[in-house]
Amino acid sequence: MTSNGEGGEVVAKRRRKGIKELVQVALRGGCLAASATAMAVMLTATEEGVADIYGFKLTLSSNWSFSPSYQYVVGACAGTVLYSLLQLYLGVYRLVTGSPITPSRFQAWLCFTSDQLFCYLMMSAGSAGSGVTNLNKTGIRHTPLPDFCKTLSSFCNHVALSLLLVFLSFIFLASSSFFTVLVLSTP
Repeated sequence: MTSNGEGGEVVAKRRRKGIKELVQVALRGGCLAASATAMAVMLTATEEGVADIYGFKLTLSSNWSFSPSYQYVVGACAGTVLYSLLQLYLGVYRLVTGSPITPSRFQAWLCFTSDQLFCYLMMSAGSAGSGVTNLNKTGIRHTPLPDFCKTLSSFCNHVALSLLLVFLSFIFLASSSFFTVLVLSTP
């Protein structure tokens, strides 16, 4: 028995619940950091260079805004940053005040649905950006155009890092959704 009359089992259960809530807040913070960094890296993806195609010098210029897929990545990251910021604020506030992170089943379902929505948004944005990045890296095989990334390697590296962080955001959101399922599965 503890000093306030609680058994060891009750204290252990409360401690496990506190650890789960800390993990949920940490996942929100990780998602915020990954998606904000992905957006910042993508926004700085710009480069100019000169390509030599069959003896002709061709000036190349690339910017993230030239591709609708990369614009979609930036938009998805911006939405996820705002969502993660709101969830992180609510989670930290509730941790500080001592109230539960998900006070009701309705809110748990709302968090689960929102996490799933943003999870799929980040996955689709990463997939759309990966297709364009792969084309930039390999070139067009059935035409004699060389790959784009030999000339503009810094641009391609920025985009690849941004897409890696987009997929990391997806993992954070999927993990957060999993923890919400744990909350919903306990009576």
